[in-house]
Amino acid sequence: MEKLKELYIRYNELITYVIAGAVTTFVSLFTYYVLTVTFLNPKDPFELQIANVIAWIFAVTFAYFANRFFVFKSKEENIAKEMFKFYLARLGSLGLDMLCMHILATRIGLNDRVSKILDQFIILIANYLISKFIVFRKKNKKRKAFDR
Repeated sequence: MEKLKELYIRYNELITYVIAGAVTTFVSLFTYYVLTVTFLNPKDPFELQIANVIAWIFAVTFAYFANRFFVFKSKEENIAKEMFKFYLARLGSLGLDMLCMHILATRIGLNDRVSKILDQFIILIANYLISKFIVFRKKNKKRKAFDR
């Protein structure tokens, strides 16, 4: 049991990111599915992307707060600046998301729901790297004096 606790402490950030990422993925998929089942047609490439973008907005908003408070435990005082940086970084992953959906669902013809699930694994990895090394990067004490 002690070994398990040690592993949890050592990999806490990664574990909480995977959990937050899973919930974020659920938010994205749920929103996408509701939109495509109710009023947007996933067979229409334009409507498919509209559903994708709306799902992205919901998911990124949830992800920002989950990452800030639970994963990276950010102490950044300027929340607006941090949130802007987060959304800006996630715009890159939105482009990747849209490209994956276009290739998988529109070009290859894979079922849009299966495409969305596959696409989320790629996005999860890309977003972790962006969040860890760009958005929520911890400043060391030596650099902090120069960042003011």
